[in-house]
Amino acid sequence: MASRPKTLAASVAPILLGAGLAYYDGYFHAFIFFCALLCALLLQIAVNLANDLFDAQAGVDTDQRIGPVRATQSGLISVVHMRRALILVSVLAFILGLVLVLNSHWVLMVLGLAALVAVFAYSGGPYPLASHGLGEVTVLVFFGWLAVGGSYFLFTGAINLTVFGYGTVAGLFNAAIMLVNNIRDIPTDKAANKNTLAVKLGAVRARQLYRLLLVVGLILHLVVSIDLGLYSILAIVAVAPLMRSLLLQINIRKGAALNIQLAKTAQLVAVYCMSLAAVLTFMSF
Repeated sequence: MASRPKTLAASVAPILLGAGLAYYDGYFHAFIFFCALLCALLLQIAVNLANDLFDAQAGVDTDQRIGPVRATQSGLISVVHMRRALILVSVLAFILGLVLVLNSHWVLMVLGLAALVAVFAYSGGPYPLASHGLGEVTVLVFFGWLAVGGSYFLFTGAINLTVFGYGTVAGLFNAAIMLVNNIRDIPTDKAANKNTLAVKLGAVRARQLYRLLLVVGLILHLVVSIDLGLYSILAIVAVAPLMRSLLLQINIRKGAALNIQLAKTAQLVAVYCMSLAAVLTFMSF
């Protein structure tokens, strides 16, 4: 429960997309792919555990929260055991990262260490990113540009504007997941002095930003996909019903109902990345 399985698509799906882009360009290695997938999954679990731990210690998570139960705050897991779990998952992610570096390029060590620092800096440390309105930007960087671009770089040793463009789309959709989470938690975050972007904007403008993230992501996909021709439409067709529902429901769902919006936004990320990766793989034959 503390690993928040409903949101784990946010880390796995962009890796699939990066691998699909590499496969389309004629590069792929199964061992690297599975290591990258598992490393990304462990990093997201680590950041979720860190958020659970640090928000409980900072008094951000209380009995008044309307989101899913947090393991540390509720007493389901002690601070000591959560800290041990966080360290263990982080060490495993670091080991897998070393394996990837040894099979690719040293620059990935820098990117991997930055991702590991972000695990702890997101909710903890002297300047928690989430408490200063930088959560969505952090997600764009690490769950968009780094996840898609980094996984593509693993296979090819290069990067290009197309990969960066698709990484931006995935990052915008993933940032929308974070934004929904923060919209739901505005009352408790504000009371705890956790100044997320949603708290800074207010509920109305934060909901408008959510819609903007999805729409801009959709438009950017079409721009980046010009070279793919009509095949690029398949990814849009795959997400269209869910996208329409999310754009409508963000202004309707309130309180605990936003948990549904969050889960379905994570589904959007998964469907988009997987469908586009499938299109790219098919076109490479």
